[in-house]
Order: sequence, then C-alpha cells, then structure tokens
Amino acid sequence: MIRPATPSDQPRIEEIVEAAYTPWAELIGARPIPMDADYAALISSAHVFVTGEGPDGLIVLIPETDALLIENVAVAPVHHGKGIGRALLAFAEDHARALTLPSLRLYTNELMTRNIELYKSLGYQETTREEINGRYIVHMAKPLT
Repeated sequence: MIRPATPSDQPRIEEIVEAAYTPWAELIGARPIPMDADYAALISSAHVFVTGEGPDGLIVLIPETDALLIENVAVAPVHHGKGIGRALLAFAEDHARALTLPSLRLYTNELMTRNIELYKSLGYQETTREEINGRYIVHMAKPLT
C-alpha cells in the first residue's frame, strides 16, 4: 500500500534517505541532493508518498506543467531487492496519469549507473546531461501512453 506521507513519517523518511544515499555520497564525493531536502515542507505540500508500515520506502513527486518530476525514490537498504522501488515508480506513473500529465522525468548522478540501468529497463530514456557544481547529472524521461 502506498499512501501520502504524514508529519509523523518524517523521521523515518529522513533515516531511509540517509541510509539509501550514503553509499552514493561516498562514490560521488558529495551528498546527493535528496539528502538535504526539506522533508517537512515536501510532506506538507503532499509531494511525499510512502510504502510499508515502517515506512520502508518513499517517493517524492512534484507536478510540473508537462511532466511529473520524480525528485527522489529511496528504499531502506534492508528492503532492497524486494520490488519496493519498482512499485513506487509504477505508482508515479499512475499518479501522473491521474493528474493528466503526459510524462515522467527524473535526474540522477552519472555515477549512479545501477540506477540509470534500472530506469532504462523501465522505459526511461536519457534526454540530456549537465554539470551542476562539479556534479554530472543525467536527465531522463518516460512518456506515458
């Protein structure tokens, strides 16, 4: 079951994000953007959705004019490999359709190759790359049919 996050979920959300992104921070030499997000504001704006009673995973979805931005998807490391991330990404597609948005978009660091391969396997295509403060970002999109 995926539901909107509540303020009481915030400490667990921040714990999941910290645990999920710490290995990537070590790889890229900087804290990934989701590690420093304002989760209180995102939750109060109804942009965060969680799964599991813990919760076990989360996704941050921000509606834009022509796409639903997947700002962050994170799963507690103990739950990796159980399909939670894929379920959250499928939820994002349903949410975009409910909002009548024609596509999804996301971005990730180019060194996060495992994530890039997952997104490609789910139908996302690379649209562009850019350098932001010494980090190389891969932008990807998925049209909805």
